[in-house]
Amino acid sequence: MRNGSRKAARGSRVKDRFALFAECMLTGVWIAAAALPLVTFPAALAAGTRHLRRHLAGERGGLREFAADTRAAARGGWLVGAAVPAAGALLLVDLAAVRAGLPGGPFAGAVGVLALIGLLVAVVRAAALWEPRATWRTLLADAGRRTVQDPAGSLLLVCGMAVVALSGALVLPLAVPVLGALAAAATAVEARRLAR
Repeated sequence: MRNGSRKAARGSRVKDRFALFAECMLTGVWIAAAALPLVTFPAALAAGTRHLRRHLAGERGGLREFAADTRAAARGGWLVGAAVPAAGALLLVDLAAVRAGLPGGPFAGAVGVLALIGLLVAVVRAAALWEPRATWRTLLADAGRRTVQDPAGSLLLVCGMAVVALSGALVLPLAVPVLGALAAAATAVEARRLAR
């Protein structure tokens, strides 16, 4: 009898883990669809991480709640979404200085790359804790501090973003569900930090 109950418990854990994996992949598809205008990426990621938090808490939620969260997060998040491509454009200018051989170009290029990575990590961290009444300014300020104070979590998010980028470079459609894995990583990093 005890052996049967252990097998049932193990089977239940496997089922729960597979359900979470499937939910992450579905969330990645939702995030990709909501982020097509690019400036809505932070809002879509915020809605995706909120959806995963609801799923982990055993609360009901689906596409309708995701869409409502995306709309709510986009109200203030479009400025954040516009800042990321602007920062990318500045990085391209820095890299042009490196290629042109200007004095200080390599240093400016390295600083630009690190600054863009730091900004992306802060945006992902802010999105991971977004709630409907939260302001993006407050979320980003807190996320900037956490990016520096929790280097292990920040490194995990950098690796998650690298997986999304490499997946997209190798097989573009693969990057879509992998966005859900990035949302799950952001959710886990913030949950780990809050548990300490």
